Amino acid sequence: MKILMVASEAVPFAKTGGLADVAGVLPRFLHALGHDVRVVIPRHYIVGVEKYQLRPVGGPLGVPMGIMGELWAGVYEGRLANSDVPIYFIDYENYFGRANLYNEDDGQGYQDNDNRFVFLSRAALQLCKMLDFAPDIVHANDWHTAAVPIFLNTLYRHDPHLGGAASILTIHNIEYQGRYYSGLMDVLGVGWEHFHHLGLEWNTQVNLLKGGIYHATLFNAVSHGYAEEIKTAQFGHGLEGTILDRQDALRGILNGIDYQEWNPVQDPFIAAPYSRDDLSGKALCKADLQREMGLPQRPVPLIGLVARMVHQKGIDLVAEIFHRLMALDIQVVLLGTGEAWAHDFFAQAAQRHPQRFACRLAYDNALAHRIEAGADFFLMPSRFEPCGLNQLFSLAYGTPPIVHAVGGLDDTVENFDEYNLSGTGFKFYDFNPNALFDTIGWAVHTWFNRPDAMHAIIQNGMARRFSWEGSAKEYEALYQEAIQRKFP
Repeated sequence: MKILMVASEAVPFAKTGGLADVAGVLPRFLHALGHDVRVVIPRHYIVGVEKYQLRPVGGPLGVPMGIMGELWAGVYEGRLANSDVPIYFIDYENYFGRANLYNEDDGQGYQDNDNRFVFLSRAALQLCKMLDFAPDIVHANDWHTAAVPIFLNTLYRHDPHLGGAASILTIHNIEYQGRYYSGLMDVLGVGWEHFHHLGLEWNTQVNLLKGGIYHATLFNAVSHGYAEEIKTAQFGHGLEGTILDRQDALRGILNGIDYQEWNPVQDPFIAAPYSRDDLSGKALCKADLQREMGLPQRPVPLIGLVARMVHQKGIDLVAEIFHRLMALDIQVVLLGTGEAWAHDFFAQAAQRHPQRFACRLAYDNALAHRIEAGADFFLMPSRFEPCGLNQLFSLAYGTPPIVHAVGGLDDTVENFDEYNLSGTGFKFYDFNPNALFDTIGWAVHTWFNRPDAMHAIIQNGMARRFSWEGSAKEYEALYQEAIQRKFP
């Protein structure tokens, strides 16, 4: 198959979340299955042309933008890491020549994000014509590129390069939907006849994700659990009715992880290698992490937390129980950035509890590896979690996760049974401070009193595999189903 994947970010070039891992890694494994895969993202100006040895492709790319007329972009070509898969970068300084991917420095979204990502979606399709590439499948991701299936169903329906393409839309996080003023219809240029409740209209606004769901041949969520959850008012964020309307076209496919990058046997970022058969290096990794974070090297449970410090990730729940946590004989290490209140709270907490708590308010991939390797437990108290990757890293690193049983966390972590010594982590089901605190207490008690149980849960977790090979085969089947659905 010929596959075009369009996304707003991809590792290693630009990343804010799991979407970048999917766009930067899944195509490699699809290529290994024998498919011709091309990836398109913006050239955010953190993507250095020389650093990644990008080369210009063709002449200027014309991108129609409705009443704004035709805009002209440059195109660069590179390769995904450790592969021959081409990735194309849409270069348009007015939209992508900025310090951040989506937001101003104060966290507010750029005011022209609607035009920026409609432009990306249209540019990716125009690029197919420039490259003389006729995809069988166009795979869009989240609201940023949800206009792609809308365009394919309307403006490109009879296009010689794109009229034969089926479309897939992957929902990585339904909370973010691309809701904008109704005048965006004139920029899209697809006609106001598509502005209705079974199309792009949502409470008098344009909702790009909603439109993409209605127009995509098939769509999927990034775990089976999340695919079920988004049908409900609790998790659907206002689009549960749309999801139910098209539930016959909805699938769930769990993300994988790259075991070349996340493998304690060969991780260049950690103090010592270790494996399921020889865990001795993990103690050295713990001592190294304590030393790096300025914590005393004491034999107590060390809990790691690496997350965006935002509402979704349940960071406020951690803050609610923090004084109770500090009364336990434990240590906690936190890495991440996010909301201003969280920065202030945890920075002050680190000053008040220097023997038990340390935080790094930054994005640091190498330190994230060391936390996975050095911690005894990994905390993920998310309100909702479409898939989650850190719990998968944690299982691979012998670091039992403590998670809220939602979405991909519930799909991938098996609650520990201390009698049968089965399971891979510790789960809580009610999203409240007491449930979180009690579950952490359960894990801590197990660490102190049941070394046999700790050994079993670590062994169980490290035996699990959530590889991209398996996920790629599921996407391959999804693509084939979409093609058959469009051309029965």
